Parts: sequence; C-alpha cells; structure tokens
Amino acid sequence: MREPRTISGPQGPTVLIEGREVVCLCSNNYLGLAQHPAIAAAAATASTQLGFGAAASRHVSGSMDLHLEAERRLARFAQTERALLFATGFAANTGAIQALADAGVVIFSDELNHASLIDGCRLSRARVIRFRHRDPEHLASQLREHRAAAPAAIVITESVFSMDGDLAPLRALRELCNRHDAGLLVDEAHALGVYGPSGRGLCAREGVVPDVIIGTLGKAFGTAGAFVAGASELIRLVENRARSYIFSTAPSPSLAAAAIAATELVEQAEPARRALFERASGLRAGLTQLGYQLPAGESPVLPVIIGPAEATMAISARLLEQGVFVHGIRPPTVAPGTSRLRVTPMATHTAEHIGQALEAFRRARL
Repeated sequence: MREPRTISGPQGPTVLIEGREVVCLCSNNYLGLAQHPAIAAAAATASTQLGFGAAASRHVSGSMDLHLEAERRLARFAQTERALLFATGFAANTGAIQALADAGVVIFSDELNHASLIDGCRLSRARVIRFRHRDPEHLASQLREHRAAAPAAIVITESVFSMDGDLAPLRALRELCNRHDAGLLVDEAHALGVYGPSGRGLCAREGVVPDVIIGTLGKAFGTAGAFVAGASELIRLVENRARSYIFSTAPSPSLAAAAIAATELVEQAEPARRALFERASGLRAGLTQLGYQLPAGESPVLPVIIGPAEATMAISARLLEQGVFVHGIRPPTVAPGTSRLRVTPMATHTAEHIGQALEAFRRARL
C-alpha cells in the first residue's frame, strides 16, 4: 500500500514536507515551469473571464474557443495537421489506442510501455504482441510472423521510458513500420520540452515522423492534460471514437489557456534544457562515484537501482531525513528485484541543491 507525502506550497526545486524545506528530486517538472507566473496568469485570466468548468463533453455542450486555440497551437508545436486536447495523459493514451485499433488490428507493443499504453491496448480488443524492450530485431521477427494475419497493424512505444529513462530506437522502428505497412504511435510524455529543436521531442531530434504523437502537458510543460496529434483524418477518427474523450467533461478553459502559455515558454526554453542536462549529468556522475547502480544513459530520468523493495523504501526515508525527497518505486510499477529511487532533477535546481543531494545520498548508504 502506498501513502503519498503531503506537500505544502508550490511544486518547485524544493518543497515543504511537514514544515521542512527539502530538495525535490522526484518530480517530472523538468523545466521548472509548474510555478511559472505566465502560466498561472493565463489560467487565472481564463478562469475569471470564462469560469472554471467546461460543463460537459465537447460533443454535448460544444468546444470552447480556447480549446480550439490550444489545439491549433499544439498542432503547430508538434508540426502536425491537428491535435486533440485531453484532460490527462492516461486518457489520451487509452483513448487514442482504443479509437484507432479494434479486434481486427494487431498491435506490437514494447514490453516496458507505460500502464496507460497497456490499458489502451486492452481496451481496443486488438491482438497484442509484445516485443523485447528497445529491440528492433525482435520486433522485426514478430512483424514477419504476425503482421500478415491482420489487415492493419500499429507499433507502440514511449520515446523516453518513464521508469528506466532510456530512449526508444525510433529510426529503426519507423523503418520497420514502413517496411511492414504498420502505423507508429509514440508517447512523447517524458521527451516533449526536453529533447529536440524547440523542445519538440525525441522524434523531432531523430528526424522521425510518427503517425500518432501523444504529448503530455503535466511534465516539462508544467501544467496538466495531454494531446493526441497527427493527420486531420486520424484526429477526426479519435475525436469520434475515443471513449475517454467523448464520455468525459472537457478540460477547463483555464487548462487550455495554460497549455498555450506553456507552449510558448517551452519553445523558448533552450537555456533551461541545457541546465537540465547539466544537472542530470552531475547527478549521474556523482551517484555513480558514490557506488550507486545506474544504467548508462543521457536522459534526466535517473533510475538508482536498489533491488529489494524494503531496502529502497528505507533509503528513501533516510534521504528525507537528510533533506532530500526521492520517492521509491517498487512492484507492481517495476519488476520484482528492480525497485529503484527514480531521481529526476529540474532545470531550476542549483549547484548547491545537487551538492546537498549527493551528500544526502552518501549519508543514506551508511
């Protein structure tokens, strides 16, 4: 059983827990935008002018102007024809997959995909073939064996995997999709704002154009909600078939306004992206020097593998005593024996914050 810590005040590089200011190293607020005044001001203005609630599903009470404006802005950011705004990333993933696949489709899914992607596959009732994590050769063999049995196929992957921080081999996946006439759906949740020109994600950095992009706004964008982006006809289909969109109250106009403001900030955040990777590099080197086990990588998701769940939670508690908040991740989120401290710096952490964190990790091992 899990019991979240109670945070007082805003989400930033430090947070207040039980009256103590501690360094926060377990947030997805990569660029530090969650408390940015421009986003808060945009949301507040929209709420004052339009109210907070959207009243009903957009198919029932209509799309508000701000929903459409946010979608146009997000589509321009993703460099796609259209985007569709969802209330959460989970709703976007489950809705898009359930809308685009059915019992006649075969889905090829990376075995370490996020729970929302897995649930979307289940809801679609498509046949699901799992391929080994980040293994294009295994995917190729699965495509050769199973693709011909279905009229349509979709390959699904995260771009930056949320628990391991490793990167999908996107170019190889795109080539395989082209060769076997399969669509490519990429969840860019942990890459948008962090990778690529103007923060447009790992696909943009690698020069890969997926058929469907899922973007989450609750991480580097510092807001909430998500979007599905792609060709106009595809988004039209999602709009009319995704149950998590059709049968859910629309996101508030304040969220739409915040999404527009956040997109502007993300596009201009190159200094913050550089700072983020500098902090991640410093932490990775320091933790490795202290004897902690981290897989090699470049992303700002740093999984410190401890192994047993009990030991992981004990180190997490000792770190908090030392003034550093890093939550332990354990089964069923990760496989038994791979419990870890998921360390995620922010661009707004200072060198002093990183030094304090490394000292806390040193003491936590004693």
